[in-house]
Amino acid sequence: MNPFSQFFTSTDYLTIIPAVQLALFGCAILLFDAFEDFLFGGPQHRKRLVFGVLAAEVFAGMGLVKQQMHLGPDGLISGFGGSVTVDGFGIFFNWIFIVAAVIVAVVSYKYLEIAGEHHGEYYSLVLFAQSGMYFLATGTDLVTLFIGLELMALCFYVMVGFLRTDKRSNEAAMKYLLLGAFSTGLLVYGFSVMYGLAGSTKLAIIANRLAALPAWDPIVFLAMATTAAGLLFKISAAPFHMWAPDAYEGAPTSVTAYLSVASKAASIAFLVRIFMGPLAASRAAWEPVLAVVAVATLTIGNLAAINQTNIKRLLAYSSISHAGYMLLGLVAGNETGITGIAVYVMVYTFMNLGAFLVLISLRRKNIIGEDLDDIAGLMHKSPGHAVLMLIFLLSLAGIPPTAGFLGKYYIFLALIQTGHYALAVIATLYVAVAIYYYFKIVRSMFAGEETEKAPLATSLGLRLALGATGFFTLAIGIYPEPFLRLAQTSLLR
Repeated sequence: MNPFSQFFTSTDYLTIIPAVQLALFGCAILLFDAFEDFLFGGPQHRKRLVFGVLAAEVFAGMGLVKQQMHLGPDGLISGFGGSVTVDGFGIFFNWIFIVAAVIVAVVSYKYLEIAGEHHGEYYSLVLFAQSGMYFLATGTDLVTLFIGLELMALCFYVMVGFLRTDKRSNEAAMKYLLLGAFSTGLLVYGFSVMYGLAGSTKLAIIANRLAALPAWDPIVFLAMATTAAGLLFKISAAPFHMWAPDAYEGAPTSVTAYLSVASKAASIAFLVRIFMGPLAASRAAWEPVLAVVAVATLTIGNLAAINQTNIKRLLAYSSISHAGYMLLGLVAGNETGITGIAVYVMVYTFMNLGAFLVLISLRRKNIIGEDLDDIAGLMHKSPGHAVLMLIFLLSLAGIPPTAGFLGKYYIFLALIQTGHYALAVIATLYVAVAIYYYFKIVRSMFAGEETEKAPLATSLGLRLALGATGFFTLAIGIYPEPFLRLAQTSLLR
């Protein structure tokens, strides 16, 4: 007999299986690393830890499949008194987290070895952060969501500063921590106001209570504004974007890649849960606010990227602008808009990870590999890397037939369907700006003079990851139907 059966049901267990498995593997990796010298004779065997991460992701994936098979007639599995709800939305986003974690894990070994900071706890942090992301996609209670957010955030605070002897990394981690703590304070204040209004932390109860109040009720608006401020920081939307360029530049490039896609995807899932749930009845109040924020995010992200010479900072501002496009899907708010957000997150995962993987290849001994000069002449040195980077940049700009075009198409279509014509025009115009600064990198790769003769860093994992991201960046754009069907499973019921 299960001694905990009086506290937890089998359904409760089913709703958290993937998160528990990720956490257990993270703990196991910590223990394995602690006894590694005794078991295997030295830290050179830390590459074995990558297989621990891969095993964790396999088990987490099997957990998601099991959940998919046990979804109820309403497409939901609710556990812990409604605090965790597994549905198509949560399952879709958790597959995104798995893909991102696998790619980052297999490319990190070589990068960390070159940087001289290869430690076992890195892989545990990847898994612990992903465990927090799980609850951001499936949480339907303010406490559950907050715990998931902080678990993810604390792991990233450490990972951004993982290069302990690098002043840039230390500075980036400190800025990220301080600003993150400030945004968390705003978020918790918003949560407390919602709890005060509803007398419950359950999203469904809060939604029912707020639906009975006017959209422009001052207390409801206060809850919306403070909650939005905390969440907009997490997706690096203006005016809460100031942490992103420094964090992206100072963090190890493998961490930057993980932060830019997995953390953003989890925060977008959180944002959609809140605004299409408890705050849905207050759309009249928050829609114009988010529209202004989205335009400001597009403006700042795109214009600030123009003058950047550090590619990681350029991609940081690019990431800010992409957050603006995702917000526009939420502003549209119809079925096409929510599907567009899911499609955008999916394609962004592959194309943005791919761009950072090329930068990881440029990191060699005594060569940081982050500036435009470092990528100059790449076509002559490594045509394969140059062509792949071109594909990723075309996709980030939204040029067909790449996956990025599909993501932007659905966002623009949703805006037109809902009558937001001005927003659609503004968003389209900023595509032209993005093409300009992305092609600064292309020009350097294809027309620039080669400044570094050292061969690129490579490994089997890096080659496989580059091949996979390049394949899906093209495949989703050329044959989108199966991927669209997958994204449509993420619609909230």
